[in-house]
Amino acid sequence: MKILTRTYWIGFGRIWATACMATVFAYGSAFAAPSSQIWIPSTDAKGFKEVALNVISVQRFSPKSDAGPSSYDAGIEVGVLPMESLKLEIGVDYMATNFQSDNPADSHPLYFNAKLAMPEDLGCKGMPAFAVGIYNLGTYDKPEVAVSTRQNLAYGLVAKTLPIVGRISVGGYYGSRRALANGSNSANTDMGAGMMASWDRTMSEISDKLWLGADYMGGNNANGEVGFGASWYFTKQVNVLVGIQVFNPGYKPSGNEGIPGGKPAFTTQLTINLP
Repeated sequence: MKILTRTYWIGFGRIWATACMATVFAYGSAFAAPSSQIWIPSTDAKGFKEVALNVISVQRFSPKSDAGPSSYDAGIEVGVLPMESLKLEIGVDYMATNFQSDNPADSHPLYFNAKLAMPEDLGCKGMPAFAVGIYNLGTYDKPEVAVSTRQNLAYGLVAKTLPIVGRISVGGYYGSRRALANGSNSANTDMGAGMMASWDRTMSEISDKLWLGADYMGGNNANGEVGFGASWYFTKQVNVLVGIQVFNPGYKPSGNEGIPGGKPAFTTQLTINLP
Protein backbone atom coordinates (compact mmCIF):
# COMPACT_ATOMS: atom_id res chain seq x y z
CA MET A 1 0.00 0.00 0.00
CA LYS A 2 1.28 3.43 -0.90
CA ILE A 3 2.12 5.58 2.16
CA LEU A 4 0.61 9.08 2.11
CA THR A 5 3.30 11.72 2.47
CA ARG A 6 3.53 14.38 5.15
CA THR A 7 3.05 17.04 2.44
CA TYR A 8 -0.23 15.39 1.41
CA TRP A 9 -1.60 15.48 4.96
CA ILE A 10 -0.49 19.08 5.55
CA GLY A 11 -2.27 20.17 2.35
CA PHE A 12 -5.31 18.13 3.27
CA GLY A 13 -5.37 19.71 6.73
CA ARG A 14 -5.40 23.20 5.25
CA ILE A 15 -8.33 22.31 2.98
CA TRP A 16 -10.27 20.82 5.88
CA ALA A 17 -9.59 23.81 8.12
CA THR A 18 -10.99 26.11 5.44
CA ALA A 19 -14.11 23.95 5.09
CA CYS A 20 -14.66 23.93 8.83
CA MET A 21 -14.46 27.73 8.99
CA ALA A 22 -17.09 27.96 6.25
CA THR A 23 -19.26 25.52 8.18
CA VAL A 24 -19.00 27.51 11.40
CA PHE A 25 -20.05 30.74 9.74
CA ALA A 26 -22.87 29.11 7.78
CA TYR A 27 -24.37 26.80 10.40
CA GLY A 28 -22.79 27.43 13.79
CA SER A 29 -21.89 23.77 14.44
CA ALA A 30 -21.47 20.50 12.56
CA PHE A 31 -21.50 16.64 11.83
CA ALA A 32 -20.89 13.87 9.14
CA ALA A 33 -21.96 10.33 8.23
CA PRO A 34 -20.92 7.50 5.90
CA SER A 35 -21.79 7.85 2.20
CA SER A 36 -25.56 7.78 2.46
CA GLN A 37 -28.95 8.08 0.83
CA ILE A 38 -30.95 10.59 2.88
CA TRP A 39 -30.56 9.06 6.35
CA ILE A 40 -29.32 5.48 5.99
CA PRO A 41 -25.94 4.46 4.52
CA SER A 42 -25.68 3.50 0.86
CA THR A 43 -23.53 0.84 -0.81
CA ASP A 44 -21.36 3.62 -2.27
CA ALA A 45 -17.91 4.26 -0.80
CA LYS A 46 -14.98 6.55 -1.54
CA GLY A 47 -12.12 5.28 -3.69
CA PHE A 48 -8.48 5.48 -2.64
CA LYS A 49 -7.53 9.03 -1.57
CA GLU A 50 -10.96 10.38 -2.52
CA VAL A 51 -12.28 12.81 0.09
CA ALA A 52 -15.77 14.11 0.83
CA LEU A 53 -16.67 17.00 3.13
CA ASN A 54 -20.25 17.05 4.42
CA VAL A 55 -22.37 19.72 6.08
CA ILE A 56 -25.74 18.47 7.32
CA SER A 57 -28.57 20.32 9.01
CA VAL A 58 -31.71 18.68 10.45
CA GLN A 59 -34.33 21.24 11.51
CA ARG A 60 -37.62 20.38 13.24
CA PHE A 61 -40.84 21.73 11.79
CA SER A 62 -42.33 22.03 15.28
CA PRO A 63 -40.95 24.36 18.00
CA LYS A 64 -42.57 22.30 20.79
CA SER A 65 -40.41 20.83 23.54
CA ASP A 66 -41.29 17.26 22.54
CA ALA A 67 -40.27 17.80 18.90
CA GLY A 68 -36.71 16.69 19.58
CA PRO A 69 -33.48 18.59 18.96
CA SER A 70 -32.41 20.09 15.67
CA SER A 71 -28.85 19.11 14.76
CA TYR A 72 -25.90 20.55 12.86
CA ASP A 73 -23.22 18.32 11.42
CA ALA A 74 -19.89 18.54 9.64
CA GLY A 75 -17.58 15.71 8.79
CA ILE A 76 -15.13 14.06 6.48
CA GLU A 77 -14.91 10.72 4.67
CA VAL A 78 -11.70 9.38 3.12
CA GLY A 79 -11.10 6.34 0.90
CA VAL A 80 -8.12 4.39 2.22
CA LEU A 81 -8.00 1.13 0.24
CA PRO A 82 -6.04 1.17 -3.10
CA MET A 83 -8.35 -1.26 -4.92
CA GLU A 84 -11.03 -0.76 -7.57
CA SER A 85 -13.14 -3.79 -6.65
CA LEU A 86 -13.11 -3.28 -2.88
CA LYS A 87 -13.41 0.13 -1.25
CA LEU A 88 -12.90 1.12 2.36
CA GLU A 89 -13.87 4.55 3.63
CA ILE A 90 -13.42 5.91 7.13
CA GLY A 91 -14.89 9.06 8.59
CA VAL A 92 -14.98 11.32 11.60
CA ASP A 93 -18.01 13.35 12.62
CA TYR A 94 -18.70 16.42 14.72
CA MET A 95 -22.32 16.82 15.79
CA ALA A 96 -24.08 19.29 18.05
CA THR A 97 -27.73 20.05 18.74
CA ASN A 98 -29.63 23.23 19.49
CA PHE A 99 -29.90 22.03 23.12
CA GLN A 100 -26.18 22.74 23.69
CA SER A 101 -25.49 22.84 27.47
CA ASP A 102 -28.84 21.14 28.18
CA ASN A 103 -27.69 18.07 26.24
CA PRO A 104 -24.74 16.12 27.81
CA ALA A 105 -23.98 14.54 24.42
CA ASP A 106 -23.05 17.97 23.02
CA SER A 107 -20.01 17.98 25.31
CA HIS A 108 -18.77 14.85 23.51
CA PRO A 109 -19.46 15.65 19.84
CA LEU A 110 -17.03 13.30 18.05
CA TYR A 111 -18.32 10.24 16.19
CA PHE A 112 -16.56 7.77 13.88
CA ASN A 113 -17.60 5.51 11.02
CA ALA A 114 -16.19 2.96 8.58
CA LYS A 115 -17.56 1.13 5.52
CA LEU A 116 -16.31 -1.70 3.29
CA ALA A 117 -18.10 -1.88 -0.08
CA MET A 118 -18.07 -3.79 -3.37
CA PRO A 119 -19.67 -2.35 -6.56
CA GLU A 120 -22.29 -3.99 -8.75
CA ASP A 121 -21.33 -6.50 -11.48
CA LEU A 122 -18.17 -7.53 -9.64
CA GLY A 123 -17.08 -10.98 -10.83
CA CYS A 124 -20.05 -11.47 -13.15
CA LYS A 125 -22.77 -9.42 -14.81
CA GLY A 126 -25.80 -8.93 -12.62
CA MET A 127 -24.10 -9.25 -9.25
CA PRO A 128 -25.52 -6.75 -6.71
CA ALA A 129 -23.44 -4.32 -4.70
CA PHE A 130 -22.61 -5.12 -1.09
CA ALA A 131 -21.60 -3.00 1.89
CA VAL A 132 -20.90 -3.61 5.57
CA GLY A 133 -19.99 -0.96 8.07
CA ILE A 134 -20.48 0.73 11.39
CA TYR A 135 -21.33 4.31 12.33
CA ASN A 136 -22.36 6.55 15.22
CA LEU A 137 -19.35 5.31 17.15
CA GLY A 138 -19.47 7.86 19.95
CA THR A 139 -17.08 8.58 22.80
CA TYR A 140 -19.43 9.07 25.78
CA ASP A 141 -21.21 6.43 27.84
CA LYS A 142 -22.65 7.06 31.32
CA PRO A 143 -25.13 4.35 32.35
CA GLU A 144 -25.71 6.01 35.71
CA VAL A 145 -27.25 9.07 34.00
CA ALA A 146 -28.76 7.10 31.07
CA VAL A 147 -26.77 9.03 28.44
CA SER A 148 -24.67 7.37 25.75
CA THR A 149 -23.38 8.47 22.33
CA ARG A 150 -22.12 4.95 21.56
CA GLN A 151 -24.95 3.79 19.33
CA ASN A 152 -22.41 1.62 17.43
CA LEU A 153 -24.73 0.88 14.50
CA ALA A 154 -23.33 -2.13 12.60
CA TYR A 155 -25.10 -2.77 9.27
CA GLY A 156 -25.12 -4.76 6.07
CA LEU A 157 -26.67 -3.74 2.74
CA VAL A 158 -27.19 -5.22 -0.71
CA ALA A 159 -28.20 -3.08 -3.71
CA LYS A 160 -29.18 -3.62 -7.32
CA THR A 161 -29.82 -1.08 -10.09
CA LEU A 162 -32.81 -2.04 -12.26
CA PRO A 163 -33.58 -0.62 -15.71
CA ILE A 164 -35.95 2.37 -15.55
CA VAL A 165 -36.77 1.70 -11.88
CA GLY A 166 -33.48 2.78 -10.35
CA ARG A 167 -31.44 1.34 -7.49
CA ILE A 168 -33.07 -0.68 -4.71
CA SER A 169 -31.16 -1.30 -1.48
CA VAL A 170 -32.14 -3.52 1.45
CA GLY A 171 -30.40 -4.60 4.62
CA GLY A 172 -30.42 -4.34 8.37
CA TYR A 173 -28.55 -3.02 11.38
CA TYR A 174 -27.86 -3.75 15.01
CA GLY A 175 -26.81 -1.21 17.65
CA SER A 176 -26.46 -0.61 21.36
CA ARG A 177 -29.81 -1.10 23.11
CA ARG A 178 -28.80 1.16 25.99
CA ALA A 179 -27.73 4.03 23.71
CA LEU A 180 -30.92 3.69 21.64
CA ALA A 181 -33.28 3.50 24.64
CA ASN A 182 -36.05 6.10 24.52
CA GLY A 183 -39.15 6.47 26.70
CA SER A 184 -40.88 3.09 27.08
CA ASN A 185 -38.21 1.70 24.74
CA SER A 186 -35.88 0.84 27.63
CA ALA A 187 -32.48 -0.81 27.51
CA ASN A 188 -34.23 -4.09 28.37
CA THR A 189 -36.28 -4.09 25.16
CA ASP A 190 -34.77 -5.20 21.87
CA MET A 191 -35.22 -1.98 19.91
CA GLY A 192 -31.57 -1.70 18.89
CA ALA A 193 -32.06 -3.46 15.56
CA GLY A 194 -34.12 -3.00 12.44
CA MET A 195 -34.45 -3.06 8.68
CA MET A 196 -32.92 -0.59 6.23
CA ALA A 197 -34.26 0.00 2.71
CA SER A 198 -33.97 2.67 0.03
CA TRP A 199 -34.68 3.65 -3.55
CA ASP A 200 -32.68 6.18 -5.54
CA ARG A 201 -32.36 7.24 -9.16
CA THR A 202 -30.64 9.86 -11.30
CA MET A 203 -33.45 11.53 -13.26
CA SER A 204 -31.59 11.68 -16.58
CA GLU A 205 -34.88 12.27 -18.46
CA ILE A 206 -34.92 15.69 -16.82
CA SER A 207 -31.25 16.30 -16.07
CA ASP A 208 -28.19 14.22 -15.19
CA LYS A 209 -27.71 16.64 -12.30
CA LEU A 210 -30.99 15.68 -10.60
CA TRP A 211 -31.17 12.78 -8.13
CA LEU A 212 -34.22 11.57 -6.22
CA GLY A 213 -34.32 9.15 -3.31
CA ALA A 214 -36.33 7.69 -0.45
CA ASP A 215 -35.22 5.60 2.49
CA TYR A 216 -36.51 3.75 5.52
CA MET A 217 -34.95 2.74 8.84
CA GLY A 218 -36.90 0.61 11.30
CA GLY A 219 -36.41 -0.14 14.96
CA ASN A 220 -38.69 2.30 16.82
CA ASN A 221 -35.61 4.00 18.26
CA ALA A 222 -34.08 7.45 17.83
CA ASN A 223 -32.97 6.65 14.26
CA GLY A 224 -36.14 5.09 12.88
CA GLU A 225 -37.57 7.16 10.01
CA VAL A 226 -38.93 7.48 6.49
CA GLY A 227 -37.16 10.08 4.36
CA PHE A 228 -37.68 11.65 0.93
CA GLY A 229 -35.19 13.90 -0.82
CA ALA A 230 -33.86 15.46 -4.00
CA SER A 231 -30.28 16.37 -4.81
CA TRP A 232 -28.82 18.70 -7.44
CA TYR A 233 -25.23 18.44 -8.68
CA PHE A 234 -23.99 21.98 -9.30
CA THR A 235 -20.68 20.47 -10.45
CA LYS A 236 -19.18 16.97 -10.36
CA GLN A 237 -17.67 17.90 -7.00
CA VAL A 238 -20.54 19.79 -5.32
CA ASN A 239 -24.13 18.77 -4.67
CA VAL A 240 -26.89 19.84 -2.30
CA LEU A 241 -29.68 17.59 -1.04
CA VAL A 242 -32.94 18.77 0.50
CA GLY A 243 -35.42 16.41 2.09
CA ILE A 244 -38.11 15.67 4.65
CA GLN A 245 -37.84 13.10 7.42
CA VAL A 246 -40.71 11.55 9.40
CA PHE A 247 -39.45 9.65 12.43
CA ASN A 248 -41.03 6.31 13.34
CA PRO A 249 -44.33 6.81 11.49
CA GLY A 250 -47.07 4.68 12.99
CA TYR A 251 -45.45 4.54 16.43
CA LYS A 252 -48.03 4.75 19.21
CA PRO A 253 -46.63 6.55 22.29
CA SER A 254 -47.93 5.51 25.68
CA GLY A 255 -48.64 8.16 28.31
CA ASN A 256 -46.72 11.41 27.93
CA GLU A 257 -43.69 10.00 26.12
CA GLY A 258 -42.77 11.42 22.75
CA ILE A 259 -42.10 9.63 19.48
CA PRO A 260 -38.56 8.17 19.40
CA GLY A 261 -36.55 10.34 17.04
CA GLY A 262 -38.85 13.31 17.53
CA LYS A 263 -41.25 15.07 15.21
CA PRO A 264 -40.77 15.54 11.42
CA ALA A 265 -37.79 17.54 10.21
CA PHE A 266 -36.38 19.28 7.14
CA THR A 267 -32.84 18.36 6.16
CA THR A 268 -30.24 20.08 3.96
CA GLN A 269 -27.01 18.32 3.07
CA LEU A 270 -24.03 19.85 1.29
CA THR A 271 -21.35 17.49 -0.09
CA ILE A 272 -18.02 18.64 -1.50
CA ASN A 273 -15.92 15.94 -3.16
CA LEU A 274 -12.14 16.32 -3.42
CA PRO A 275 -10.31 16.36 -5.71
